[in-house]
Amino acid sequence: MTHDSLSFALAPCQANDGDAPITASIVPVERRLDFLPKHFGARAMMKFEMSVYDWMGNLCPSYRGGYWNYVELSNGGAFMYPAGVDAFEFTVEGNGFHGTVSAEVAGIIATTFAMNSMLWRGWDSLNAKYELLLEFIGEHPDAMTIRRALD
Repeated sequence: MTHDSLSFALAPCQANDGDAPITASIVPVERRLDFLPKHFGARAMMKFEMSVYDWMGNLCPSYRGGYWNYVELSNGGAFMYPAGVDAFEFTVEGNGFHGTVSAEVAGIIATTFAMNSMLWRGWDSLNAKYELLLEFIGEHPDAMTIRRALD
């Protein structure tokens, strides 16, 4: 993706009480070191980041690591996604989802699974960020695909 700032406008049927749509902005290089502690806390950040990479590897066997974009949401949420690749073939064994998704959608799915699994293991500090990401997913143009993968 070549955009430094992405805006995902709501379709008229998705508008929620007149609120402004949630926008997503790639974190610039000079602020990357602040991203993980700011959004996930000093205690959880390394575990969270490694969990995202693990989920990506589990969901996408062709994933071989690489540079990831960090994304901040206008509602305070955040996610990360692999850079330099257009799409990934994804398989979620637990629910039968299989399909090709954009790198951004792959990252959103992996980030959501990572947060959810950490929440189940008692990392309650991630709850607010998880809810903000779910709010963004509801407005995302690929919301149906993301939800099918997460279901």
